[in-house]
Amino acid sequence: MKKILISFFTVLLLGAVINCSSVPEKNPNIQRQWMLISFGNFSKDALIKNKAEINLTGEMEKGKIKGGAYMGCNNMFFSSEFKKDGKVNISGVGSTMKACENMDLETAFIQKFNKMTKYSVEGHFLTLSDDSGNSMKFVAADWD
Repeated sequence: MKKILISFFTVLLLGAVINCSSVPEKNPNIQRQWMLISFGNFSKDALIKNKAEINLTGEMEKGKIKGGAYMGCNNMFFSSEFKKDGKVNISGVGSTMKACENMDLETAFIQKFNKMTKYSVEGHFLTLSDDSGNSMKFVAADWD
């Protein structure tokens, strides 16, 4: 009976180790909710008023984070891959199709977001930038 129980627990433990090792490791420095505080000609007040944000807390699949964004009207979705060398790949950007009064921020964001190629995290700030010098700066939503 003792051998059976030891074998049973060994199989359970081995199964748990194998199952956990296949789950992608989360990066708490990146995988959080980020509030947009600097982008193009939009004032910080306008960004805050629109509750502009990206959410990188979604599921990971094959090293890519399923994310969401909101700029005051439509819900957006995308896939992102943050590499250790400071490069980022954003793809599959889409959104709901509600018509709203002021779509300037949302339109500008969608045009620029998937062109971002680099990122940096400094403290509670995330900066995305492209090869043309455009950038977006975010602050972690859980930062006090």
